[in-house]
Amino acid sequence: MRIGTLVILTLLAGCAPVGPDFVRPDLPANPAWLEAELEQFDTDGPELAEWWKRLNDPVLDGLIATAIANNNNLRVAGLRVLESQAALNVATGTRYPQGQVVVGDATAVGASESNANTTAGDLTFTQFNLGASLSWEIDFWGRFRRGIEAADASLLASVASFDEAVVLVIAQVATTYTVIRSTEEQLRLAGESLAIQQRSYDIVELLYRNGESSELDALQAQTLLLSTEASIPGLKTSLQQAKNSLSVLLGLPPSDIDAMLQRDEFFPVLPDNVSVGIPANVLRQRPDVRRAELQAIAQNALVGVANANLYPSFSLNGYLGLAAAGNTDTTRTGDSGIGELFRSDSLTYSVGPSFVWPFLNYGRIRNDIRVQDARLQQALVQYRETAIQAAREVEDAMTALVNSSEQDDILRQTVEVAQRSSDLSMLRYREGFADYQRVLNAQQALFGAQQRYAANRGAVLSNYIGLYRSLGGGWQTPGPRQYIDDTTRQQMEERTNWGDLFEGPPPAEE
Repeated sequence: MRIGTLVILTLLAGCAPVGPDFVRPDLPANPAWLEAELEQFDTDGPELAEWWKRLNDPVLDGLIATAIANNNNLRVAGLRVLESQAALNVATGTRYPQGQVVVGDATAVGASESNANTTAGDLTFTQFNLGASLSWEIDFWGRFRRGIEAADASLLASVASFDEAVVLVIAQVATTYTVIRSTEEQLRLAGESLAIQQRSYDIVELLYRNGESSELDALQAQTLLLSTEASIPGLKTSLQQAKNSLSVLLGLPPSDIDAMLQRDEFFPVLPDNVSVGIPANVLRQRPDVRRAELQAIAQNALVGVANANLYPSFSLNGYLGLAAAGNTDTTRTGDSGIGELFRSDSLTYSVGPSFVWPFLNYGRIRNDIRVQDARLQQALVQYRETAIQAAREVEDAMTALVNSSEQDDILRQTVEVAQRSSDLSMLRYREGFADYQRVLNAQQALFGAQQRYAANRGAVLSNYIGLYRSLGGGWQTPGPRQYIDDTTRQQMEERTNWGDLFEGPPPAEE
């Protein structure tokens, strides 16, 4: 009979879990990009792994490697992966007997002499108990299996969140580096313009003192000179603030940044073509889209957990132990009872099935199911929204890169024309064929064109970086991921026994 009960309960545990099975929603993706027909983009599989190395900038390569190793947000994301792995192990443990305890006690009992039921026998004695109890709730309705399913999906979602953090940190480092290079270029050009305008002012000032030019020309030359000089402090402030931002991304003090930025050339060179793939493939490998889907899978499993609470839970309970009692007055009997505990006739046990069915729950369980189902629908809508936003980000980045590249060509020509105009105006002024106003206008136009060109070159590079960020590039690193650095691992192992959890979970699907 007992064996039959165990067999029946074990068979019941193999039933399919209640609740809905997850159905992956269709991705709302266009068959092709709106800008895919442009020559600048290829629809072949994009080279997303270490995409920044296509810029051939060793300084940028070193900065990104430092950020991946030291960035504090990445460390937190890695620790959340470890947390999710431990939570999965907790959920997995529910497949086995949930209650496994060893118990023991020694109790001295003194009965009342006035109690009619205790007039016979010893009124004082010691009770000893030693045993082990086991309680195993059979997973008949799949509540524990759904919990494991939710924990497993949450683990993979934390891995996707880590990958998303990698993509973001790489893009932030590259963008901040671009701001630094662009501002340095603007400062260099401002210094060159300041030197040219200083020479012009010196010439006009000398002519004015010699009576060969008007005071108005000298004042206008000085105004332009001071205006250009006034732009430099603002550029220096922007440069230092960008360096400070970079230090935070790298997890280093600001004093270490200047030594890492040494390079003769200011701007990395963009490759001729950019591969963007096709929308459906890009959206599937973006970490945030993958994370949104996994969160929906986890919530779907929680709906099953809530459904299982509608039905009775079946458990197998058992106790095996030893029990004995002895007289408290050992001077009279010579035996306290502890020796009786380990005799064969002190054995006691109990075993049998039980069930609990909270059928009068006043609608609490059904309303909890509704809560979980509403959260599932929110997760599905959020998954769709994430995919739509991802497609928009790619389209925006492609458009911005195309238009800023076109603007870059126009501004480059503008600088060339403005430079020629400035040279000719100064030459004609010295020869007496033009007034100084033309020189001022030409020099002012040259300075503005140079500044816009330098800023736009930075914008082109930032849009290139933004495109790869929108494509989800950067997390596809060769070899196993390292979620926790060696120093953090050592600190945590000194506090807690982590077993083999530091080996890391399986990677999320690519």
